[in-house]
Amino acid sequence: MKVVRFEDEVGRICWGEMLDEARARLIQGDLFSRYEVTTEAIEIHRLLTPVEPVSIIAIGLNYRRHAEEAGTKIPDHPAIFAKLTTSVTAPSDPIQLPADAPDEVDYEGELAVVIGKSARRVAEAEALNYVLGYTCANDVSARDCQFRRDVQWTRAKSFDTFCPLGPCLVMDPAINPNALAIRTVLNGRVMQDSNTADMVFSVPKLISYLSHQFTLLPGTLILTGTPQGVGYARKPPVYLRPGDTVQVEIARIGKLSNPVQTGR
Repeated sequence: MKVVRFEDEVGRICWGEMLDEARARLIQGDLFSRYEVTTEAIEIHRLLTPVEPVSIIAIGLNYRRHAEEAGTKIPDHPAIFAKLTTSVTAPSDPIQLPADAPDEVDYEGELAVVIGKSARRVAEAEALNYVLGYTCANDVSARDCQFRRDVQWTRAKSFDTFCPLGPCLVMDPAINPNALAIRTVLNGRVMQDSNTADMVFSVPKLISYLSHQFTLLPGTLILTGTPQGVGYARKPPVYLRPGDTVQVEIARIGKLSNPVQTGR
């Protein structure tokens, strides 16, 4: 089931089973507890992020070919960092280049995992039972802050609008999250083209590992890393500029598209 979160024509925020780009079948209740898919089809006036994360945990250097292009050895353990939840932005809403760091803003197309129930010390074999669904994400990053100006990554990864999510949440236990084609397209040019099979640490392994470090609450968003082809590793580097459009595409999930504009 593909679930969207949206505003209807009177401004009501709803969840619905996606019928097409314009309509959804209304869902009553709470995706994280009990819900019912009704027969009522309503118009999607404005698409929102499929969930509002309670926290965002991200993984660095989790694709083998990305680690190679970064000139870094394959990590022995997941490289964990966090993004502020205020960085979340909706499908089609603009990525804003921050006034304090507008020049080296980079794209990172990623598979995002939404945790559906509290997870603590979960076995890898049971990890996918804790997944509510999957969506597309863009781990937008200010590289000058990440690599030169700061000693950690929080600011570089957490400027407002630096975590586009969507367009839908795919709730399907039959999906193998480590067998999905993933690519990022910038102004019609394919920049990243890979498969989640290239992950160093699989989705079940990540969930298990993270749950042994801290409790994963319902609504936790896990960004699972980005494949090769990021802008800073290119020669010359390619960074986001006002007027650009960046699109993250993941097989069986959808296409997340955002324009780029000058921020404040």
